[in-house]
Amino acid sequence: MIENSKRIVFKFGTNILRNEDGDISLSHLYSFIEDLSYLYKQGKEILIVTSGAVGLGAKKLKIDTSGSTTLKQAAASVGQPLLMGIWQDGFEKYGITTAQILLTEEDFSNRKKYLSLRLTLHKLLENKVIPIINQNDAVSPSELEHASFSDNDKLSSIVASKLDANLLVMVSDVDGLFDKNPKLYPDAKLISKVEKITPKIEKLASGASSGGRGGMITKLTGAKVATSSGLYAKICNGKTPNIIRKVFDDNTGTLFLPQNTLSHKKRWIAYATNIMGKITVNDGAKEAIIKSQKSLLSIGIDDIEGTFKRGEIVSVYDKKGLEFARGIASYSSEDIEKIKGHHSDEICNILGYKFDDDVIIKDNLVLV
Repeated sequence: MIENSKRIVFKFGTNILRNEDGDISLSHLYSFIEDLSYLYKQGKEILIVTSGAVGLGAKKLKIDTSGSTTLKQAAASVGQPLLMGIWQDGFEKYGITTAQILLTEEDFSNRKKYLSLRLTLHKLLENKVIPIINQNDAVSPSELEHASFSDNDKLSSIVASKLDANLLVMVSDVDGLFDKNPKLYPDAKLISKVEKITPKIEKLASGASSGGRGGMITKLTGAKVATSSGLYAKICNGKTPNIIRKVFDDNTGTLFLPQNTLSHKKRWIAYATNIMGKITVNDGAKEAIIKSQKSLLSIGIDDIEGTFKRGEIVSVYDKKGLEFARGIASYSSEDIEKIKGHHSDEICNILGYKFDDDVIIKDNLVLV
């Protein structure tokens, strides 16, 4: 059950960390630190994913970063050490050591880097250190322009799934997921428990909140990643007094229940990578992959898009343009272009070599 969660990832959004003037709310942040320290001393392993660097830096520089990636990068480079300093100073008062971890999408898309990162975070936790994690906005424009992680909600869920956490807590400025928009409908009711994130549940989400890059949509995306990795996920309101200590209570926030667990490798394929290309398959290939859990063969490929190398991640689409799987390509885009529509026993004659009978082997395929 959720109260037995040993390793917990807490994600703090921009809006919950600042006051009405746009400054970091020290009273809010220090109250979080006090309660997180309480859980830490109860034997919980804590990881923190924090937003706020861009906003804090923009306030310090007295600039408007809207519409300018370069200004956002500059603001992030000023704001990140300020933000980290606040977290660090707060935890030091409780005798707790913290570590700063700044991440870009490449840290997850490159499997070697990802495995190194995973080992580092495990070692920090083994040594009773609390990692403070953020996107590296100062050096990675893609994080700012395209929201590669779908904001820190997605990043926190990826971190939680990769570190074998038991629980992801997204601390926001809303009570949780409602049956309709509470800002428009006063009679909206909080949904306390979601057994599975269905298309019907996803329709209840709204867009980004003012000041942040996320919203309920990105929180549901994060919850979906976490629960499909076998974790609990929870959305709760950081404005509720002592919400961190109350996170295990049934009457706070919205709790999402874990689903079937993907292996570490398949989690990496499904959620934490750059998608380098697109393969469109025929109906027979789709049916074989979904219903029979078969590999993708060259005979079933109708078209490809993008340029990618052997070993990179590609999306698999059906003829209607819907993505239904992702996988590690056994051949490059150049090779696949030559062998698409042909039988596997023709590959060697066409290319002059053969790596595998399958364009994507079933162990490297994940349904999405």
